[in-house]
Amino acid sequence: MRPERTTSHRFQNAGRRKAGAVAVATAVGVAALLSACGGQDGAGAGVDGDAAVSVEISRGADGDLTVNGGARRLSEDQTQLIADSIQSSGAKNVILVIGDGTANQELTLARNYEWGAAGQIPGIDQLPLTGDYSTYALDKDSGKPDFTTDSAASGTAWATGTKTYNGAVGVDVTGAPQRTILEIARANGLRTGNVTTTELQDATPAVQVAHVSQRKCYGPEETAEKCPENALENGGAGSITEQLLAARADVTLGGGWETFAQTATAGDYRGKTLEAQAKERGYRIVRSADELADVDKADQEQPLLGVFADGNLPRIWGEQTAVVDGNKQPGVRCGPNAEFTATTPKLGDMTRKAIELLDDGTDAGFFLQVESGSVDKANHDADPCGQIGETVQLSDAVTQALDFAKKQKDTLVIVTGDHAHTSQIVEADPEVSLPGLSKVLIGRDGEPIAVSYGTSLEAGEEQHTGGQVRIAAYGPGAANVVGLTDQTDPFFIITEQLGLDRDKK
Repeated sequence: MRPERTTSHRFQNAGRRKAGAVAVATAVGVAALLSACGGQDGAGAGVDGDAAVSVEISRGADGDLTVNGGARRLSEDQTQLIADSIQSSGAKNVILVIGDGTANQELTLARNYEWGAAGQIPGIDQLPLTGDYSTYALDKDSGKPDFTTDSAASGTAWATGTKTYNGAVGVDVTGAPQRTILEIARANGLRTGNVTTTELQDATPAVQVAHVSQRKCYGPEETAEKCPENALENGGAGSITEQLLAARADVTLGGGWETFAQTATAGDYRGKTLEAQAKERGYRIVRSADELADVDKADQEQPLLGVFADGNLPRIWGEQTAVVDGNKQPGVRCGPNAEFTATTPKLGDMTRKAIELLDDGTDAGFFLQVESGSVDKANHDADPCGQIGETVQLSDAVTQALDFAKKQKDTLVIVTGDHAHTSQIVEADPEVSLPGLSKVLIGRDGEPIAVSYGTSLEAGEEQHTGGQVRIAAYGPGAANVVGLTDQTDPFFIITEQLGLDRDKK
């Protein structure tokens, strides 16, 4: 368990301006909020940085849990606080933060362990406007719903606004490429960034920069075998890594260095490694946290490519794998991962650096996607400590995004997961035989937390689940996430709030 942290987080906005129209699909829930604001005909309160308005959202309970009201999270009427948090539409910048495989069970587990049952997750729990979105994919052949999505289909949904089949990256069910938020933002003159704790070629970062029929087409070698129609030698756009380099985001940070050793088999860089191609394209390559800290500029003249591991970045907390009848064993505490050394940047630090580099002081604005990707991977591995540690990293990234947004007042922050997963908090009864794998943790409250992984009897084989996923937001246009939306809606929300021309090339 980490040392005690400050869990309060304040959003301070200066000023109020006349209400601006807020386009909201979930009319009933938002209408009530707007009504509390005094708005009319769908108008909501906004801010412009002139007169002071203070908004504080606290979600922690700080009383005696054994007495009436001691567990209450809502300490006062929040109608005006929520009303004040609704800003008019129109954002200069958007930061989209993704927790891969992070739904309510994963958030609850992290909160219970790290901050206590009555605590709050910094950043995430203080987002003032929340909802849920549906996450289903489509069957490739029938076009009918596939009720449990993977990260490729889910990421393609929010990145392009198009539902697709599991395994597809940036293409529809027919294999046709779909333009992404990052591509559209670049075409409209915005600066762009893509940050992850996984391989840069993994599904979530890939959906913003690539279009391939199969998510494992990382480099030319895999592409020739798994999706030859996308290979450069066959007239396609190339592998995920080749398309990533061509997409030319201003800031790209993550893992996956191993793939850069592959050699291009066609095109302008035929016979050269992808590392050599990156250098010839003008990228500045950094390989450690110290090298990243030294970077003070990233733009189209010299984009930044930070690659900090051969594969995925190591998880920040050490592994504690669930086992059959693990609920009958003594509880354990989580600890640091020895493989996560000072050379590896933390997600919060990468997020802060990306924001600093993209916020260049011009009127252009930026779009940044940030992913804590190994919440999902630890979930697959039935590793609750790895999973919680990566959720803590997610919290740190969200806090960095909100720290920037609350100062700038022109930045929309959206936080969500891509799909639900297998982990569940269950009764800590050693007399019960649980299905699947389980583990007992001892968290901040000093009480046992039993975690069950019931979709497989083998660690490494746990599967996604099909539940809806929380989405929350802060800033201009944040009210659009309230209520039930679909995973394709963020594409439209983000491009509309940024005022992007989706047809601009």
